[in-house]
Amino acid sequence: MHKLDLCGQWQVHKADCDQTFPALVPGCIHTDLLSAGKIEDPFYRDNEDRLQWIGEADWVYSRTFDVPAEVLASDRVLLHCDGLDTLATVTINGKTVGATDNMFRVWEFDAKDALVVGENTIEVRFASPIPVIQARQAERKLPGWGGPKEIPGRAWVRKEPCSLGWDWGPTLATCGIWRPISLVVLDEARLTDVAIRQEHGADGSVTLSVALGAEAIGGASPVAQVTVSFDGGVVAEATAALESGSAGIALPIPDPQLWWPVNMGAQPLYEVRVELRDQAGKLFDTWARRVGLRTLRLDRHPDQWGESFQFVVNGVPFFAKGANWIPADSFVTRLTDANYRDLLESTAGANMNMLRVWGGGIYEQDIFYDLCDELGITIWQDFMFACSTYPTFDDAFMATVKAEAEDNVRRLRHHACIAFWNGNNELEQGLVGDEWNDWQMSWEDYGKLFDKLIPEVIQALDPDRDYWPSSPHTPCGDRRDFNNPDCGDAHLWDVWHGRKPFEWYRTCTHRFNSEFGFQSFPEPQTVRGYTAPQDRNVTTYVMEHHQRSGIGNAVIMQYMLDWFRLPTEFDMTLWLSQILQGMAMKYACEHWRRAMPRGMGTLYWQLNDCWPVASWASIDYHGRWKALHFMARKFNNPLLVSGVEDWETGSVELHVTSDLLQSCGGEVNWWLVKPDGTEVADGTVAVTAPAGANTLVETLQLGERLKAHGNRDLILGMELAVDGKAVSSNLVTFARPKHLELLDPEFALSIVEGDGGDFAVTVSAAKPALWAWLEVPGTEVRFSDNFVHLFPGKPMTITIKPLEPLTREELVAKVRVRSLVDTYGGCG
Repeated sequence: MHKLDLCGQWQVHKADCDQTFPALVPGCIHTDLLSAGKIEDPFYRDNEDRLQWIGEADWVYSRTFDVPAEVLASDRVLLHCDGLDTLATVTINGKTVGATDNMFRVWEFDAKDALVVGENTIEVRFASPIPVIQARQAERKLPGWGGPKEIPGRAWVRKEPCSLGWDWGPTLATCGIWRPISLVVLDEARLTDVAIRQEHGADGSVTLSVALGAEAIGGASPVAQVTVSFDGGVVAEATAALESGSAGIALPIPDPQLWWPVNMGAQPLYEVRVELRDQAGKLFDTWARRVGLRTLRLDRHPDQWGESFQFVVNGVPFFAKGANWIPADSFVTRLTDANYRDLLESTAGANMNMLRVWGGGIYEQDIFYDLCDELGITIWQDFMFACSTYPTFDDAFMATVKAEAEDNVRRLRHHACIAFWNGNNELEQGLVGDEWNDWQMSWEDYGKLFDKLIPEVIQALDPDRDYWPSSPHTPCGDRRDFNNPDCGDAHLWDVWHGRKPFEWYRTCTHRFNSEFGFQSFPEPQTVRGYTAPQDRNVTTYVMEHHQRSGIGNAVIMQYMLDWFRLPTEFDMTLWLSQILQGMAMKYACEHWRRAMPRGMGTLYWQLNDCWPVASWASIDYHGRWKALHFMARKFNNPLLVSGVEDWETGSVELHVTSDLLQSCGGEVNWWLVKPDGTEVADGTVAVTAPAGANTLVETLQLGERLKAHGNRDLILGMELAVDGKAVSSNLVTFARPKHLELLDPEFALSIVEGDGGDFAVTVSAAKPALWAWLEVPGTEVRFSDNFVHLFPGKPMTITIKPLEPLTREELVAKVRVRSLVDTYGGCG
């Protein structure tokens, strides 16, 4: 078997227009139009509104290619399409070879009869999904949730749902050849399936069982050789002849090295290589993947609170810390490997060990899962169903969905990072009932897909992983009690959508929190990229256009006034919104970590953005960390010190939460200071933190101090030190920050240039500085830390890594340090 690659330069034209322009495959129509200078940036201001015609049109991609005579002399020639978005008709030399109805499937069509020796022409005509959706929706309404800019009935088409709009993304319906396309030339045999299962013995032994499937042509009798390599050397190998197109091989792995999530151990990866040959050794086909040796299951067992919901790796329960992942661009084909690496290294860099690939986007690209394997980021993997009912009564729909599920389970099951499979997002939260009506589907039709078809595919193709039908889902009691705190996972939106105070999070005792969030604006540099000067007020049309959660900007401002003084300028409003967002998530995540083992996971909404926008993301579209992401690094720290304050009594519980695999000794240091830096009290408490547990270290009684000095004039700082080194720090106030009488911190900076072009910036403050942050306007840099609390005599060093040339002199001239008092332009 060999392939003729058809990727690269193509031509594209609107179906009702003969004028062509260059296109790139893989790619999509919007990026091709951008590259050709046919449209302006869809993300700038409100350009999106004027570009809806693109998704409403049909588009034709074409190219010529040469076919040698020996190709047509082969037994079979197939057109192999890894991804066509979405309603495509494929012709070669004017002859139709196939049609597609699903963006998420692999498609193969017999192409031999359509090909000729020499020059050939291929055309892929993409029909707009919008008229199809509208026609089907007019025939029979599929109820679903969506905002005013979203296209109702999108569930009729198996296409990336959020490309048709979401409450954080634009409506930009793409089309194109979005994954590789090639001709597959077959003479004798090829591999059709490779499944790897792991058997872990009680004695620590590991055996890989490799099940092989092959397609033999013309009477070939293939032999499979399987080789397992690690650290540059072969550690196991075996050979087997295929009988009736299949074979099984068991390979014991000597001295197996286990794969662990980040901060729990290393991520060793073994390469499994399969070569399909004939009896004489001629090579037909190869398959190679990396695997991590581990067990990773969802553990549900009765306990004192109800039923557990925790992930267990290599026999060790661990607290899942992370976020929800959405497509990282509205036009995913322009994402590079470097883009993925940057986002995923930022994930691990914030001490996150799990991401949920949410069900309204795409089954991610291979590079995403490869990097998660390398970095130790486990994946909660949704199937691509979200916030809508689905036509499970339609046989054609169910057939294409079954093929979709099989393709993606086969593609992803070898990855160490995949923790489990989840059927859908939020259907059980209000879109399913006893019968079909204007707002829900029936449980009977729901069950056809999520209780039968998908779990049957998983049982057949990936039986060692667990399946969950919906998020949220309650397996105990009434299934419609979708946020039951005693079992299952929960989506908790009572703060953002329900307008409850941040303190509400501390009342929640759910087993696993798979969605919750609070919004912020992106930083000034990002906002300047999509606005004109006249747009830079949070109430302008353009700023509200880049806000898809209804009155989201007003919600941000409402909470901001609850917690902080009114900002004095636009930029400070942006920065302060980020501090506000980080504070909300800190309340939630620290509380749920303290509640372990009752609760064993927090995945906030959301990690990333698909365009520059006000949203729940902690990393903006350009990869810039918001304040939340810096705070997440701290509240996800494997060793966390935190405080639970009672403003009325003046008591503060000091907690140490440990995700380590062994107990750890240290000490908690605390200090109580006034805004002018005067220290009122301090103390040190020895602590032994058990592995995987929370410890209440001590309850401070500070009521008399508060009476003497006032709640608005005291700040409690704390840090956890291990072997004399601070590993975690935190802060407690006894009044909302807007009421603190803060003073000018009187910052001092010292900048030292390192050998690699990085800069160590040491920041000190003569008076307490809350949420102090560095900024280098006009220059793309990364900070090792930011939005920190500084106290007199406790300087902090932050490393600045420039992403573009920057001298020390330029940095000295540009760098700024700000803190909370700067947001309202004055000191108390």
